[in-house]
Amino acid sequence: MSPASRSRPSRAKVLWAEIPRVGRAHGGARRSGNGHVRLSRWAGDRVAEWEGEAALSALSKPTGGPGPKATVWIDLADPDPLMVSRVGAVLGLHPLIAEDVVEGNQRAKIEVTAGLVHIVMFVLEAPETAPSIGGAFVVAREVDLVLGEGFLLSSHPGSWDPRSGDHFRAGLAPILKAGPDHVLWAILDAIVDGYFPFADHLEDLIDSLQDDVVDRPTRQTLERLFGLKRDLIAVRRAVSPVREILNQLTNRELTLIDAGEILYFRDIYDHVIRLADELDTDRELVAASVEIYLSTINNNLSLIMKRLTGVTVILAGIGGIAGIFGMSEAGLAFSGAEAGGFWLVTVIVIAIAVVAAVILRRIDWI
Repeated sequence: MSPASRSRPSRAKVLWAEIPRVGRAHGGARRSGNGHVRLSRWAGDRVAEWEGEAALSALSKPTGGPGPKATVWIDLADPDPLMVSRVGAVLGLHPLIAEDVVEGNQRAKIEVTAGLVHIVMFVLEAPETAPSIGGAFVVAREVDLVLGEGFLLSSHPGSWDPRSGDHFRAGLAPILKAGPDHVLWAILDAIVDGYFPFADHLEDLIDSLQDDVVDRPTRQTLERLFGLKRDLIAVRRAVSPVREILNQLTNRELTLIDAGEILYFRDIYDHVIRLADELDTDRELVAASVEIYLSTINNNLSLIMKRLTGVTVILAGIGGIAGIFGMSEAGLAFSGAEAGGFWLVTVIVIAIAVVAAVILRRIDWI
C-alpha cells in the first residue's frame, strides 16, 4: 500500500440539488426490519460482490471474509440487531461496538477498542418536504464505521449511499486495492464533501435574511432567523467533532492506518478546519442579524412615536387656541353674527397648524 500506488480522484463540486432527500428526523434509534447488506472483497486483482443473505453467507467463508491479502468492505444500510449480530460474530466486533451500531443515537467520536477503530460521524440531508417558515432544512443522520485488520464495516441510513461519492465513480477496485484504510478515507471524504452544500446554502440564507431584516423586519423574518440558528447548530454539531476525529487519525500511531494514508486524512482535516471557520463566521452573522432586527424594530417604534408626537403638536396648538374662545362662540359664527376678530383668529390658527406641519415634515417627524 505505497502512496505512489494510490492516485486520488479529482474533487468534483457537490451541487445542492444532489443532496439526498429524506424524512425529517434528527437522531434517534436506528430503524430496523429493512436492513440491507452488501459485501465487496478485493483479492487476486479482482473484486467480488454479494448482497443480502448471500453476502452474510459469503462473509463467514474464507473466500468471502477478510484475509492476509484481501480487503473486505461490509456495508450495512438500516441494519437490524440480528444482522449486526451475525456480522459482528464473524468479524469479532467488541460487544460495545455492536451495541452502538444497533442502537445509534451516539455522539460523533473515535474509539480504539480491542484492535478496532470505531468512528461515528453524521451525514447531513435535506428534508423530504420544503420546510415551513422557521423550520429546519437540515437532517443529521448517524454513520458508524469500524476499521479492522483487512476489513471495513460501515453502517448508515438507507437514504444515503457511500458509493455515491466521487471516489467510487471509477469502480471499487482502485479503492479496495489500496486497503480498508483507503476505503475509510474515501467514505470520510464523501461525508465531509456533503457538508459544503449545506454550508453554502446557509450563507445564501443569511444574505437573504440580512436584506429582509433591514427592509422587511416582520415576525416571519424573525422566525426564519431562529430557524437558521437551529440549522447552524445542527451543522456545527456534525462538523465540529470531525476535527478531533481526523486529528487522532493523523497524529495517533494506529497500526490499522498505513503511514502513506495519513496525507489523505490530513487533506480532509484541512477542509474541515476551513468549514468550521466558515460556520463560526455564519454564527456571528446570524447573531448580528438578530441584533439588527431588534434595532430596526426599535427604530421603527421611535419613528412612529415621533410622528404621533408631531400630530399631537399640531392638534394641541389648534385645541389650545380654540379653547380660549369656547364652544359658545360657534353659534354666533355660523349665524354670521360673530365679529371679524373671530375669523382673524381662525385664520391665524390654521396658518400656525400648516407651518407646524411643514416644519415637522422637514425634520421627518410626520
